[in-house]
Amino acid sequence: MVVAILTSAGSGRRLGHLLPKALVELGGVPLVVHAARALVSSGLVELVVVTAPPEHVAAFTEVLGAEIAGVPVRVVAGGSTRQSSVAAGLVAVPDSADVVLVHDAARALVPPDLVVRVVEAVRAGHQAVIPGLAVTDTIKRVGFEGDVVETVPRHELRAVQTPQGFTPDALARAHAAGAHLSLDEASAASDDAGLAEAIGVPVWVVDGHEDAFKITTQRDLAVAQVVLAERDRVAARSDDSAEAQR
Repeated sequence: MVVAILTSAGSGRRLGHLLPKALVELGGVPLVVHAARALVSSGLVELVVVTAPPEHVAAFTEVLGAEIAGVPVRVVAGGSTRQSSVAAGLVAVPDSADVVLVHDAARALVPPDLVVRVVEAVRAGHQAVIPGLAVTDTIKRVGFEGDVVETVPRHELRAVQTPQGFTPDALARAHAAGAHLSLDEASAASDDAGLAEAIGVPVWVVDGHEDAFKITTQRDLAVAQVVLAERDRVAARSDDSAEAQR
């Protein structure tokens, strides 16, 4: 059983909204609904656990409903940090799960085939799996005073996305250890894979996708509108072609 924990506690301030970012609409549909549909469209996810700000649990429950395409959706109250929110979601994961995905609602347009890649890699024996994109810009490490310390070889770098996939045991152990990290250590381990790395769990990388970008700013939202419109055009052409062949 594949269970997805969908983290949705981010603020919408940089998008110009007072509501949580996940409730901001893209093409008339909240980001969290787009993200949940994408996970379910993989055909592998059997339960979606959404972690929402405690004061907005009712609103999230209303927009998501009890299920998406026959897959149950549970909304639980998240915590004050990403780590505490994922930990709250883990409580709702049944013992029958063999893969747990952690996904950001802000990555609302993640392609279903990326979700499949992550799940397949976990089931192939990797305890922790992340999707990543090759970095195309030159990256320099800069000192506190603005001086360049070094140029980092970009062929070694990946921009990490979600969903990240784990065996339930690896993710539970990572979060149990993460609860005792100092603030500096917690900042260094900025995602779930970082927590896994911190306890010695090997992390495997699969190919990411440019559509799995994080919607954080108004510009990101505008780009997402373009991507969504193009998807709609492709789907319409496909429907027209199928109708012509009947």
